[in-house]
Amino acid sequence: MVLAAGLGKRMQSQSTKLIHAIAGRPMVRHVVEAAKAAGMARTVVVVGSQADEVRRAVGEGDKRIGFAYQDSQRGTGHAVLCAESQLAGYEGDVLILNGDLPALLPETLKTFIEFHRASGAPLGLMTAVLKEPQGYGRVVRTYSGDVSRIVEETDATLEEKAIKEINCGIYCVDAAWLWDPLKRARADNAQREIYLPDLVEILRRDGHKVAAYRHPDADEVLGVNDRRELAAAVRALHRRKANALMDTGVTILDPETTYIDVDVKVASDTVIEPGVMLLGATEIGRGATIGTGSRIADSVVGDGTVVLPYCVITQSRVGRACRIGPFAHLRPDTHLDEEVRLGNFVETKKIRMGQGSKANHLTYLGDAEIGRRANIGAGTITCNFDGVSKLRTVIEDEVFVGSDTQLVAPVRVRRGAFIGAGSTITKDVPAYALALSRAQQVVKEEWARRHGPKARRKSGGSRQDR
Repeated sequence: MVLAAGLGKRMQSQSTKLIHAIAGRPMVRHVVEAAKAAGMARTVVVVGSQADEVRRAVGEGDKRIGFAYQDSQRGTGHAVLCAESQLAGYEGDVLILNGDLPALLPETLKTFIEFHRASGAPLGLMTAVLKEPQGYGRVVRTYSGDVSRIVEETDATLEEKAIKEINCGIYCVDAAWLWDPLKRARADNAQREIYLPDLVEILRRDGHKVAAYRHPDADEVLGVNDRRELAAAVRALHRRKANALMDTGVTILDPETTYIDVDVKVASDTVIEPGVMLLGATEIGRGATIGTGSRIADSVVGDGTVVLPYCVITQSRVGRACRIGPFAHLRPDTHLDEEVRLGNFVETKKIRMGQGSKANHLTYLGDAEIGRRANIGAGTITCNFDGVSKLRTVIEDEVFVGSDTQLVAPVRVRRGAFIGAGSTITKDVPAYALALSRAQQVVKEEWARRHGPKARRKSGGSRQDR
C-alpha cells in the first residue's frame, strides 16, 4: 500500500509533491516501482489531493495496481483505512509505504520483509538515526530497548525531540492485526488527525511486540518534503545511476555533474563527458562518446557515434558511427542512418537522412527525406512552412547542394543532381542535372572611387548611388 493522498505543503507548489519529477519519473512512481520489483503481488495506491494527476503519474494501465480514495486529509491512519475495501478478504502481510520515498531500493524492502517475518511480531517498522531529526516522528523505546510508541514532532516533548531515531514511514503488518486495531486510533493530537504510527502503541497495549528494523543508510529512506530535499533526492538517484553504469563498463568522467535518469540505458565502453544530461527513455550504444554539455532526451544513439559538446537531441534516432555537433540541435522525429555527419549549428526536425550523408555547417533541415551520400552545403534551408501547412522536401542519393541554398517545399531533387550555391529551388530537379537560380551579377567599374566613403568625406556630404 502506497500512501499518496497528501499535498505536501512545504514544497510551496500548486502540484502535489508526489508528481514532481525525480530522475525521469514522478516521485510516487519510484515508490510503486520499488514495491513491484520487491515482489509485491498487488499494489494499492491511496490517492486524495489531485487524485487524477497521481493516478496518471503511477500508471493506470497496470492491472496489478489498484486505487483507493481518501476524500479528506485526516492523517495517514485514516488513509490506510480508506483502502480497507480494496483488501477485503486478504490474509497475509501488507507492506505500507509513504509515497515520498523515491530513493527506496527493492533490496531494502526484501530485507525488511524478511526481518518482519522472522520477528514473529504482527507489526514491523523501519527506523533510521539522524544527526538532525527535525521534522520526523521519533521512535520512543523502553528501557529494555523495545519500541514503545512513535511520537510526531508536533506532539513531542523536549526530551522526545532530542531522540535521534526516526520513523521512516515504512511498515509491514499482518492484515489480521491492521484494521480493527487501527480503528481504535483517536485524533487527539496537535493536527487532529488519525496517525498510522499510533498502531504501534495500540498493539503494545494489547500485549503484542512491535519489531523495528534500523536501516543503516538514512539517506535512502528519508522522505521528500521541500525543494531542498527534492534536490538531494535528485542528486542521490543520479549518483546511484552513474555508479551502476560505471560498474558495467561505462566511463563517466565527472559523475557529480552528470545527470542520467533511471530508465536510461548505456552500453559499455561509452564515454560520457562532464555536464551531460541523458533523460527519459534514452539508449546509448557501445563505444559512443557524449560530449560536454549535451542533452539527450528519449532518443537512441548508435554504437560508436560521437556527439560533440553542447548538442541537444530530442525524440530522435541516430545510427551507428555518426558524428554530431558541436552545437547541433536534433528536434523530434529526426532519423539518421549510419555514418551521417551533422556539424556545428545544424538543426533538424522530422527528417530521415541516409547513410554517409552530411550537413556540416549552419543548416536547417525540416520535414525532409535525404538519401545516401548527399552533401548539404553551409547555410542550406528547407523552406517547409508556407504559412498554413508543413510541406516536404526530398533530396535523393548523391545529391550535392551548394551553400546558401533555399529549397522551397514541396520539391524533389533527384539522384546525383547538383544545386549551385546561392540558389532558390522552387521546382523539381531532374537526376544528374545542374540547377542554378541566381540574379545576374553586375559590376560597376570605379564606382567606389566616385561614391565610396572617401569620396563622401571629400565632398562633405553623402551621395546617392546611381
